[in-house]
This record gives sequence, C-alpha cells and structure tokens, in this order.
Amino acid sequence: MTKKRFIGALTGILVLGMASVSLAADGSAQAAGLWIYFGIAIACGFGIGVAAMGCGVGMGNAINGAMHGTARNPEASGKIMTTMIIGLALIESLTIYALLICLLMVFKIPAFPTIIEKVFH
Repeated sequence: MTKKRFIGALTGILVLGMASVSLAADGSAQAAGLWIYFGIAIACGFGIGVAAMGCGVGMGNAINGAMHGTARNPEASGKIMTTMIIGLALIESLTIYALLICLLMVFKIPAFPTIIEKVFH
C-alpha cells in the first residue's frame, strides 16, 4: 500500500469514526451538541494543517521551478522572480483563507462552562 493510499484510508476512517461517535451519542441533543463542538475543533486543526502542508509543497515547487529557470537562462531572472513572487502570494492567500475559515469556526465554539451547563442540565 502506498503512502498516499494509507493516508487517504486513515483519513476516511477518522471521518467515519467521528461521524459514528456523534450519531451514537446518548440520544440527548445536548450530548450530540458537545460532539459537534469536538468535531469542529478537530476539523479546524486538521484543515489548517492540510492547508499549511499544501502551501509548503506548492511554494517549494514554485521556488524549485524558478531556480531551474534562472539557472538555465540567467538573463530572464528578473521576469522569473516577479512571476514567482506573484505566484507565492497567491499560494499564501489560500492558506490565509483556510486560517480565516478555521478561526471563524473555532470562535463559534462556546465557552467550556456553557458547554458543561448545557450537557448536564
């Protein structure tokens, strides 16, 4: 089994496992709400990690291509550098969008005493 398939299978198992745990809650709406907040926290951490990893790989590929292009044609280094900087800014903006979405979701989670009060009362 390749590394990509293993990671894909593990991700699928985690997602389905979290869904089954949230559906198998005590049957009370409050306990299910607690699992939703737990799922939001896990998904935000996982989402920003994947976004940062993708950003790092994309930036590495862009810089690699720019360095190879500059090595083959040093006279075009100015144009290559400009294009690379614009590309890196666009790649970084996707990570910033993922961070923004994660922050919006995390700030939707209420304070811990509020969650405990809803679950036990």
